[in-house]
This record gives sequence, C-alpha cells and structure tokens, in this order.
Amino acid sequence: MQFFKLFSDSADNLKKSRTLSITAMFVALNVTLDLLNLRIQLTPDLRIGFGFVTSAMVGMLFGPIPAMIAGAAGDMLGWLVNTGGGGYFPGFTITAILAGMIWGMFLYQKKPTFLRLLAARLSISILLNIGLNSLWKMIYFGKAYTAASLLLAVWKNLLLLLPEAFLLFVCAKFVVRLAQQMSIHR
Repeated sequence: MQFFKLFSDSADNLKKSRTLSITAMFVALNVTLDLLNLRIQLTPDLRIGFGFVTSAMVGMLFGPIPAMIAGAAGDMLGWLVNTGGGGYFPGFTITAILAGMIWGMFLYQKKPTFLRLLAARLSISILLNIGLNSLWKMIYFGKAYTAASLLLAVWKNLLLLLPEAFLLFVCAKFVVRLAQQMSIHR
C-alpha cells in the first residue's frame, strides 16, 4: 500500500503551480545543458552529462509522477532542439520516464544520503542505461550495435557510477537547502 501512496502523494503535487513551475525550470535546465553541450569530459570517450541530475532533483522534490513527466518532456524537447540528434526514437523517451520513476521512488520524502543516491544511480545504470537502452540501440541501429557496444556501455556505466553519485549528492544537498529556504515541501 505504501507504494501506491507514494505515487498518489506524488500525483497530488501536480495540482500545485509551484510544482509545475519548478519542474518546468528543471526541464528547461536539462534541455539547455544538453543544447550547450555542457559536460565534464573525463576522456575523449568518457563524459558526465548533467541531465540526470535535473530528473533526480524533480524526483526528490516532487516524487515519481512529476519526475516521469519531466523525463518525457526533457527527452522530447531535447530531441526537438538538438538539430544533429538524428531521428526520434520513442524507446529513449520510455527510458527517461522510467528513470524519473526510479528517482522518485528512491528519493521522494526520504533523506538523500550518498548510499541512497548511489543505489538509485546503480539501478538506473544497470536496468535502464545498460539493459533497456541496449535493447533500444539494437532495435534502432540493428546489426551496427554489437556485443562490443554492450561491453562498452557496461564499462562506461560502472566507471561513471561513483562520480555521478557524488555529483548527485552535492546537488541534492544544495537543492534540499534551497527547497527549505523557499518552503517547498518534499
């Protein structure tokens, strides 16, 4: 029953204009960061983007339902404004929606500890980035997506796990403080 209450409470947040406006700002930030190609470049092939942070913060503040909507909106708007992004594929939007759900389930109405953030990031990395996105890439690219591509996805997600969790932890602490100052109830 607590599982359904989490989603119900989260859905109630959609009735608040503050939730909608803050979520929209996070979506806009996500799209802007992607459009400006702002990333931490670790190696020529290994980089940390910031889009996942915006989805996680919406999930932490408002729960899985707004985070799922933000994930879908961010993915579709990001595709629309990114002229060199190729054709639209709805599978990646499904991944973004599910990531929002996971962020909300792990973080909403809970203290954002490093271990909780790490567990959420690990779940998304394994289930969505490695698992589901590999399926989408096999469908989208066909034979061009090989076992080597899958191995590279596993390697990349494992290497980035701790730095991304640390980045989330720092951002979550900042956003929690800001939310308290602005009287945003989590």
